[in-house]
Amino acid sequence: MVVQELRSGRLLVRTASFALTAALVFSTANRAQAAYSSIVLDAESGSVVMQHLPDTQNYPASLTKMMTLYLTFQGLEQNKLTLDQRFIVSDHAAAQAPSKLDLRPGETVALKDLIFSVITHSANDAAVVLAENIGGSEPAFAQRMTRQARTLGMANTNFANASGLPNPDNVTTARDLATLARALYHDFPKEYSWFSTPEYSFHGVSYANHNHLMHSFEGMDGIKTGYIRASGFNLAASAVRDGHRLIAVVMGGESAHSRDMKMAALLEDAFARPAASTQIAEDQDPNEGHESLAHRAIAALSPVGHAEAATDDTPPRHARHEAHIVRVTEGWSIQVGAFTQRDAAERAAEQAMGRITVAKTRVVMIVPPSRTDKEKVYRARIVHFGERDAETACRSLHKKHKSCAVIAPEATQMAAGKNGAG
Repeated sequence: MVVQELRSGRLLVRTASFALTAALVFSTANRAQAAYSSIVLDAESGSVVMQHLPDTQNYPASLTKMMTLYLTFQGLEQNKLTLDQRFIVSDHAAAQAPSKLDLRPGETVALKDLIFSVITHSANDAAVVLAENIGGSEPAFAQRMTRQARTLGMANTNFANASGLPNPDNVTTARDLATLARALYHDFPKEYSWFSTPEYSFHGVSYANHNHLMHSFEGMDGIKTGYIRASGFNLAASAVRDGHRLIAVVMGGESAHSRDMKMAALLEDAFARPAASTQIAEDQDPNEGHESLAHRAIAALSPVGHAEAATDDTPPRHARHEAHIVRVTEGWSIQVGAFTQRDAAERAAEQAMGRITVAKTRVVMIVPPSRTDKEKVYRARIVHFGERDAETACRSLHKKHKSCAVIAPEATQMAAGKNGAG
């Protein structure tokens, strides 16, 4: 449920129309979660690789901000805006529900700060500041958003606000959002790279990117997460491997974790398909059947650690051993990072071992760089889990703001230190 703040004793409900809008918002927030839908596109051709009910309407939630940013990037490219330009914060913008920057009415914020806080923190107040200063008002900006959607071919989309906070008139589809994500990539290649920003600091506070797959899926470099109760957990994502880029959208996920696992599985399956294939695969609703999401080939995940850890050459506490290759045919594992230095990978795995409660019989294994890696990295994994324990361990690490990915038993080769369970 959306909770508005009561600021300085001011009344939240000022007019009858505002009260009606608020009632609609709260009603929308309490409706049942929308049905699952998904689509995977080839970024260059726009052809569909996989799909499941891609034209089912749903609420975009914070994926709305992709269009807010599209119009902002458009202003930058047309030299109507500059990154140093300062935008004023209105009472309406400051009153938006979280996630937010807690902007104060009357203060001014540089456009660059607004853009990066929307990208990383999905700040609703920042999105409204963009809308009001670019479009004159949020409703006028929302009309521009919808017109732009039609121009891009998003036939089943209507935008009612700039943030994606609950509104019954804010609707879209997985296909339309994939079209928007592809347009962002092609129309604004310089600005698109900003979606891979891992974190951003504003007023001394650092905000981590909400898209956790950027740290745990090989090749992912964007783009946006979204959630309201009525929509479920949404994600628009893009990843590139060997020069082949895919764009995918998942809507109606039951949790952030299951949504991320589903997205990883979809992209893995799509990357494994022949590039020249013209047959469209039908994605299965993850709530149907008995097959676990994690069984959908969620291997080859390779989180990349922060630069500080990746370049740290301090020896680990335990004696080092040369790695040897072992073949793993059963058992689940979790991956907690990938680093350019083996020492950093070993430290990350040891630290993760100390933070999970199901690690008593687990061992650390370091996967050396493979010949297909574009960036040579050592993958830090903890092995010998059951499926449920692996998912539990990853969830506990996510709650502690640590990257983690579940690796299915299909993973083929791993490198074990001699002190491991090789």
